Amino acid sequence: MVLKNIFSDSKTKWTPIVKQLEKAVGKNAVVRRKEELLTYECDGLASYRQRPAIVVLPRTTEEVAAAVKICHENDIPWVARGAGTGLSGGALPVKDCVLIVTAKMNKILNIDLANQQIIVQPGVINNWVTQAVSGAGFYYAPDPSSQIICSIGGNVAENSGGVHCLKYGVTTNHVLGLKIVTPDGAIVDIGGAVPEMPGYDLTGLFVGSEGTLGVATEIRLRILKTPESICVVLADFNSIEEAGKAVTDIISAGVIPAGMEMMDNLSINAVEDVVATGCYPRDAGAILLVELDGLQVEVATNKEKVAEICRQNGARNITSANDQETRLKLWKGRKAAFAAAGKMSPDYFVQDGVVPRTKLAEVLREIEQLSKESGYQIANVFHAGDGNLHPLILYDDSVEGAFAQVEEIGGKILQLCVEAGGSISGEHGIGADKNCYMPDMFSEVDLETMQYVRQVFNTKGLANPGKLFPTPRTCGEAANAKKMEQFKEAELF
Repeated sequence: MVLKNIFSDSKTKWTPIVKQLEKAVGKNAVVRRKEELLTYECDGLASYRQRPAIVVLPRTTEEVAAAVKICHENDIPWVARGAGTGLSGGALPVKDCVLIVTAKMNKILNIDLANQQIIVQPGVINNWVTQAVSGAGFYYAPDPSSQIICSIGGNVAENSGGVHCLKYGVTTNHVLGLKIVTPDGAIVDIGGAVPEMPGYDLTGLFVGSEGTLGVATEIRLRILKTPESICVVLADFNSIEEAGKAVTDIISAGVIPAGMEMMDNLSINAVEDVVATGCYPRDAGAILLVELDGLQVEVATNKEKVAEICRQNGARNITSANDQETRLKLWKGRKAAFAAAGKMSPDYFVQDGVVPRTKLAEVLREIEQLSKESGYQIANVFHAGDGNLHPLILYDDSVEGAFAQVEEIGGKILQLCVEAGGSISGEHGIGADKNCYMPDMFSEVDLETMQYVRQVFNTKGLANPGKLFPTPRTCGEAANAKKMEQFKEAELF
C-alpha cells in the first residue's frame, strides 16, 4: 500500500494536526522541535535513522486511542515506541510519521498474587515486574539482557526472550491478556484472566506483531513462584565445539536448565576487560553457563549430571554457585557482553538468528570463516540452550563502506541459520533490519497469507509501515536511502 505523504511539501500543513494532538494528549506531551526529535530518530539499531515529524507522549489508553484516530482520519503513518532498546529497527520512524512513545505509561495497575498475575502499562520496565513481586516470593521469567531498561510494551511487540526462555519460554508464554488500541483508534480487550481463553488466540497473534496490528496499552502478565533452589554451573572448554557438544548432551540427558549461555574467547576477554569478574578464564576457547532451578534435591542431582557431561566433553574447570551473590557474579559478564563489545570496537552490528542445537558447532565454524574472509572480528554470545545466536560484528562506521560490508555479513549469517534449519530471528524481531530476508524463510504464499492477517487490523497500512515484510529494495539500499533522507533533512535545518 502506498502511503500519502500529505505533509512532506510544507511544515505549515502540520499545524492543524499538532493542534489536534495537543488537544488529545496535552500540549506538553507533543514534541515538535527538530532538536528534540533527534532523540527519537532510531532505536537500539542506531545504524538506521529517520527523524519523525511529531512525537506524542500519552499517559492513558484513551490518549493513545485519540492520537491513533487522528492519524487514521488524516492518513498519517504512525509508529509505536517504548524504551527504544530494540535491535532490529522495529521502532524506527518512517518519513512524515507520528511517533507514539509509551514511556510515560509506566504504572503497575494491579497485582494478583493469588492468581499469579500482574497488570502493567507498556512503559513499565521489565525488571520492575520482578521487583514488584519478589518480596512475596514471585518473579517474571522473560529476562532480556536489556531488562533493566527495556519496557514490557516493547517486549510484547518483539516477543522478547532472554536467558530463561529455554525452560520458561518467551514473552508470548507469559502474556494472558491485553488491552489494545487498533490502527483505526478503537479500544479492544483480547485474552483475559483465564489461561487458554476460548476462541481465536488473538493474544498470541498480537504478541510479536511488531506494532503492525496496534498498540498494547495494558498487559496482563503471568508471574511465577521463585524456585526453592537455584544453582549456576560455569564450565570452560578449549574449544567452542566441545562446549556445543556439551549443550546437546545435557538436553539429551533429560536435563532442562532454566538457562544455558555460551561465550567465545573474544567475548570472554572483552567482558573481563570491562567488568573484571575474575570468573572467566581468558585462555578458554569458550565458557558455558548453566542455570538449574527447582526443588533442592532436583537441582543437586542435575548439578552433578551437568558437571559430569561437561567433563566428558573436555571441560577444563567447573565452578558452581548456589548463593545469590556468587550466582550474580558468574552471570555478570554475560549480562554485560553487549556493552563490553563497545570497548573492543567503535561500532558493532548485532544479529539474531536461531539454529538447531545439533548444528551449533557447524554454524559457528561457518561464522568464523566469514570473519576470516571479511577481516571483521565477530564475537559470539548466545543462548546455547535454544540455539539463539547473537554474533557481534565489530567495525568502524567512520570507514567509508564499512557498514554496508558488515550488513552483508549479517545477511550471510542469517542465511546460514535458515540453511541449517533455523530462523532469522529468535527474539529481536524482524523490523526494518531483516524484512528483506523474509523470503529466505517463507514462500510467497506464506508472506501473502501473513499480509491478509495484517490487513484485517491495519486496513490503511498506517501502523508501523515498512516493517516485517520485504520491500522491492534490498536491506542495504533501504539503509542508504534512510541515510540520504537524514542528510537532506540536516541541510534544511
